[in-house]
Amino acid sequence: MDQENKYRLRVKNCIGTIIDVHRSIGDRYDNQEFLDQFERLKEAVDGLDMSVVSEGDVLMVEKATNALLEEFRAIFKSANLGPVYQKPPS
Repeated sequence: MDQENKYRLRVKNCIGTIIDVHRSIGDRYDNQEFLDQFERLKEAVDGLDMSVVSEGDVLMVEKATNALLEEFRAIFKSANLGPVYQKPPS
């Protein structure tokens, strides 16, 4: 896989993780419009010219995603929400 596709995959994984987290709390918060925007963003990444993207750009997206997930940690703990992803059976 070439570097541009690796960058695209990393960015799409970040967006997908945010979508998954929001879906898991969707019953408690009305966030369909927010989810729709992230779905469109995920699709838009396919059309980006990744040749102008650097490792630093992708790292910024990953750091921002991690920071957002850290903010959600309190919501998940206080609302006693389970994990977003279930462990695969052994």
